[in-house]
Amino acid sequence: MTNSDYLLKAAIKKVTEKLNELLVEKIEEATNIAQDVPEILKKEFDNLKESIIEEASRLEKSENIQNNDPTDTFKNSKIKKALNEIEGINKQIDLLNKSINNQIR
Repeated sequence: MTNSDYLLKAAIKKVTEKLNELLVEKIEEATNIAQDVPEILKKEFDNLKESIIEEASRLEKSENIQNNDPTDTFKNSKIKKALNEIEGINKQIDLLNKSINNQIR
């Protein structure tokens, strides 16, 4: 073999090693990000849920809704429906999180 053959083989070997290192590194980064996404979404939905509850409470106080007002029941049912939907989303996020964790293990 000539010197250029050795150089070519060495270059191919080193480039391949570097590409493998980068590939492993990027796979690890993607795995870490995938693990964090469900938790981030859950926190955001929890924050949204709290904001909705606070806003509903603020609106109720600012409008001085009376307990015997017929629209009060309607508004409360809308709030309950929204909160139930948020809770359902939170459950789906939990399931997604568990599924991702199980696939990684």
